[in-house]
Amino acid sequence: MSGVDRIFRALFVFYIAAFAFYMFAPLVIMSAASFNESRFPTVIPWQGTTLEWFRAMWADRAMWDALWTSAVVAFFVVVISIPVGTAAALVLTTLHARARSFAYALMVSPLLTPGVVIGIATLILWRQVGVGGGLLLIVMAQASFIICYVMLMVVSRLQRFDRTQEEAALGLGASRFMVFRRVLLPFLRPALLASAGLAVLQSFENYNTTLFVRGFETPLTVFIATKVRTGLTPAVNALALIMIAVTIIGAIAYELARRRRKRPPG
Repeated sequence: MSGVDRIFRALFVFYIAAFAFYMFAPLVIMSAASFNESRFPTVIPWQGTTLEWFRAMWADRAMWDALWTSAVVAFFVVVISIPVGTAAALVLTTLHARARSFAYALMVSPLLTPGVVIGIATLILWRQVGVGGGLLLIVMAQASFIICYVMLMVVSRLQRFDRTQEEAALGLGASRFMVFRRVLLPFLRPALLASAGLAVLQSFENYNTTLFVRGFETPLTVFIATKVRTGLTPAVNALALIMIAVTIIGAIAYELARRRRKRPPG
C-alpha cells in the first residue's frame, strides 16, 4: 500500500470515527444523565448513581398522556400517508417525462415549505369549515408533508420494478387489483415498511407544525418544550433512554428475522 493510500485510508477512518462520535456522543451523554442524582439533566458534576428518575418518569402522568397523544397521531399519520403516498408514487411513475417533472416538483413542495407555514396554513384553512386545533388538525398538518417522504421512498423502489411482471400477469387473465395485490404490493413491501417507520419518527419529532395546530392537545415534543421553559428533569432523559432501547431492540429483531428468512432451508 502506497503512502497516498495510507493517508486516504487514515482520513477515511478519522471521518467515520468523527461522524460516529458526532452522532452518538449526545445520546450517550443524555442516557447517562438519567442515572445522575442531579435534578438537572447533566452528567457534570456527577452527584451519584440513582434510578429515581425512572420512578419519576413512571409516576409522571402528564408525560405518559403526551406520549400516548403522539402515538395516536403517529398511527393515523401512517394510515393516511402510506396509501396516499403510494398512490402518488404510482401516478408519478406513469406520467410522461415533462408532466412527471412538473408533478414531482409540485408533490415535493411541502418538504421545502417551513413547518411553521404549514401549521399556520392548515389552521387557517380548517377554521373556515369550523374545525379548530386538536388531534385532527395535527394529523392533517403532519400528513401533508410526511406523504412526500412515503412517495419518494416508493418511487425509488418502483424504479427497480420490472413492468413485464405486470404484463405477464395481465396476459394470464389476472385483474388489475389482483396484479396490484399479488405482484406489485409484495415488491413494494420493504419500501412501505420503511416508509411507515420513517412516518412514525417524523411524526414523533415534529414540533414547528404541531405547535400551531395542537389546540388543547399536548404531544410529546410540545410537552418537552414546555418542560424546558418550566424546569426540565432527567425523567425526560429516562423516557428517551427507554425509547432508544426499544428502537435498537426492534431494529436488531427485524434484522435477525430478515436474515433468517433469507437463510436457505436445511
